[in-house]
This record gives sequence, structure tokens and C-alpha cells, in this order.
Amino acid sequence: MLKLTKPQRLNRGDKVATVSLSWGGAGDANLIWRYEQGKKRLQEQFGLEVVEMPNTLKGTAFVYQNPRNRAEDLMAAFSDPSIKAIFTCIGGDDSIRMLPYIDFDVIKNNPKILVGYSDTSITHFMCLKANLSSFYGPSILAEFAENIKMFDYTAHWFEKAVFDPSPLGMIPVAKEWTGEIIEWDESNATIEKQLSQNRDYEFLQGKGVARGRLIGGCLEVMEMMKGTSLWPSNDVFEDAILFFETSEDVPVPFFVEYWLRNYGILGILQKAKGIIFGKPYQEKYYEEYKLSIERIIVKELGLIDLPIIYNMTFGHNQPMTCLPYGALAEIDCESKTFSVLEAGVL
Repeated sequence: MLKLTKPQRLNRGDKVATVSLSWGGAGDANLIWRYEQGKKRLQEQFGLEVVEMPNTLKGTAFVYQNPRNRAEDLMAAFSDPSIKAIFTCIGGDDSIRMLPYIDFDVIKNNPKILVGYSDTSITHFMCLKANLSSFYGPSILAEFAENIKMFDYTAHWFEKAVFDPSPLGMIPVAKEWTGEIIEWDESNATIEKQLSQNRDYEFLQGKGVARGRLIGGCLEVMEMMKGTSLWPSNDVFEDAILFFETSEDVPVPFFVEYWLRNYGILGILQKAKGIIFGKPYQEKYYEEYKLSIERIIVKELGLIDLPIIYNMTFGHNQPMTCLPYGALAEIDCESKTFSVLEAGVL
């Protein structure tokens, strides 16, 4: 069973670094205000000292053209003992290009908190390869820089995951959610997103209680890893609770079927103790994805007893929770609850 090194908790006053490991929009002239807004939240709401790495704010063109520099920023942030955590500015679609320039020993020998989601799945699997637990959670430009204020649910579970050395415990569904899009223009900065009532978690199948260690990410991004040196051996997935979600690209359902079928052929789904699926972006294909999950996991693979929860509040969701890789989690099909039984930090 997967057992990762936990990083040290954050304390108010700690120095943290921001990095642009994929899309470099944080440094673009029309978006720097948004970055500064997210940075200010980390400083004022969570009491952190925030610094940028050398290439964090060099903009879209430079960041795209220089994956080596992105990797150097990541390695420098891990190497610097004064930096206690690393926050990704945003996701994107090409952080896999950093792979040739990563020194996994640097990550392994300097365990610290790393937070992000979407294309940051790549960096999370880099941490996984280095035996470090990282956090599938909020980004600077999206969640920390939310107009008016961070969503309370997002802020609560972020703080619980990285500041609190006690078990996360039961994580309820966010009672409200939003799929509203407000363009990132400074003239829109005072427009607040409207929340509406959320659906409950949907327990698609399963009985009793299942426990396993969390591993997963964004399905589209994980496809970029397969066949590379970053992809884990099958034993890493043994007794896991897999967490899967899709991005704002909202892939059509048959792509989700292709990917799940592949996990089945690899034998990964058969090794798992359970699966949790994030709410689809804006609830597009909400019912169709459920049919795809049933078609592949139940009808094709015959995994009729595998616990599956749908409509989970992580990833491309607003608000979102924060999931620590490798932490022991529990799906209770009788009480209809999901819990993380360990702390994310020491």
C-alpha cells in the first residue's frame, strides 16, 4: 500500500513561493492584477510571506518557450530551506515538458507542501515518484484570487489540510456550488459569483466501508503521463482510493470511457478499494458521465462491488476541497460519507 512522506505543516509567518509550471498567464500585463489579488489573500487571510520564483511572472510566451526554466524554479523552491510551501499559479496543458529537467532527489530530500490542481497533476506525480505527499487543491489565479473573497468551503479545507496536523476527518459535500464564469478582467473584480444549491454526493454502488490511500488527478492530464518515466508501477495503485475528475475542457463521454477502459486493461481499477469522481465542470455531461462509468466499470469490467462516489467537491469545482496524496481515506457506503482519516501534514 502506498505510504508517502508527509510535509511539515504551515504556520503563519512562513515564507511560501509561487510558481508558473504550465500556463504563464500570471505574469501577463492584463492578468497581473489577478495574481496580486491571490497573493494578497495568502498574505492577509493566511498570514504567509509570499515570494515569486525567478520565472513566475515572465508571462505566457516565455513560460511556454522555456520548460527548463519552469523546472529550475520548482527545483529551486524545493531546495531553498526558507521556503515552506509551493503554490502553483494556475494549471495549463504542458507541464509534462518539465520532466527531462526534474531531479527527483531534490524533491525527496526537501519535503514540503505543494498545492495545485488540473495540469499540476503532473507535478503531483513528480512528488509521488519522490515519495512526497502533495495537495490537490486551490491555485493562485482561480481560487485564492476569487472576486470579493475566497469561498468559505475552499478556504476551510485548504487551511485544514496544510496548517492542521490532525486528521482531516469527514469531508461533506459543499452545500452550494457555482459554474458561473466571470471573465478575468479587472473591471469585473467586484462582481461576485452566485452560488446555488448543490446536489449531495451520489453513491453509485458499493457496500460497507472501504479504506485506501488517495491517488489520482485530472483524467486528461494523466493521459499525458502514460508511457513516460513518471507513470507509476501498478503496485502503487494497490488498495488505493482513486480520485478522478475532468477539466473545463469537458471531454465528451466516450473519451472518459476510453480512459477508464484503459485503466481497466492496465489492471489499475481492479486493484483499487474505491473511486471518487469530481463534479463535471458546470455539470456538463453530468448524467452522461455516470452512464459511461457504469458501462465500463460495471458492465465491461464486472467490478460490481467497487464503491464509487460521484459529484465530489474537488478539482474543477467551485468551491473545492483539498486532497492529500497518499493519505488514508474512507468511503462509508452505509452512512454515505467520505473521510480522510489522516492529517495531511506533520
